[in-house]
Amino acid sequence: DVVRECIPQLSLLVEEGCKALSNGGRIFYCGAGTSGRLSVADAAELPPTYGTDPEQVKAIIAGGVNAMLRASEGCEDSRERALQAFEESGCKAEDLVIGVSASGGAPYVRAFMEKAKEVGCVVGAIVNNENTLMSQIADITVAACTGAEVIKGSTRMKAGTAQKMILNMFSTAVCIKLGYVYKNYMVNMVVSNIKLKKRAITMVCTITGLDEAAAEKLLDENNMSVHDAVKAYDLSKE
Repeated sequence: DVVRECIPQLSLLVEEGCKALSNGGRIFYCGAGTSGRLSVADAAELPPTYGTDPEQVKAIIAGGVNAMLRASEGCEDSRERALQAFEESGCKAEDLVIGVSASGGAPYVRAFMEKAKEVGCVVGAIVNNENTLMSQIADITVAACTGAEVIKGSTRMKAGTAQKMILNMFSTAVCIKLGYVYKNYMVNMVVSNIKLKKRAITMVCTITGLDEAAAEKLLDENNMSVHDAVKAYDLSKE
């Protein structure tokens, strides 16, 4: 219910995400702790699911890659590390930057957002409190006010679940609007294993009405791209 209330603001963020990617820009998530790990997971899922370039949506996490496996919560207080990460990211004015933090106050995330504003980026915030320091920086704030946690202070629970939902909704909506989906089929997915090959064949069968053998042949002729296979089938019927 709380996430549903965020949809109007989330829609504004989706529009900015589409604009950034359509104009050759990128989307950067920036988070610390649980928020950072959720951001990394969302960014990592997009290339195999929608065939996006790994450089299009990137996640910056306080503590770097090691923070995915070993908590580095102290890093969220370092503005200096955030500024270094910003310089290394190559973030430019045409990019969209989204800070993610349950408290809405992580110094690392705020510093990254502030620097993004300085270079002319549109800046968003995904938070779990009202009137946060991050909201004061952001052009668009998605505030899912999930309230006190069952385990006091453990924002990986209610707040983290809401963040995961919002990130899923954001990236999915952006990819749909950019045409990476046909109806409700992820036709841009990367076929990288046996399971996904079977899924690709099933999709082509369902969309075109071909049998499995014909669908597999069509995929083989189109570099295992569901999108290209369906397009080739449509062209053959014209």
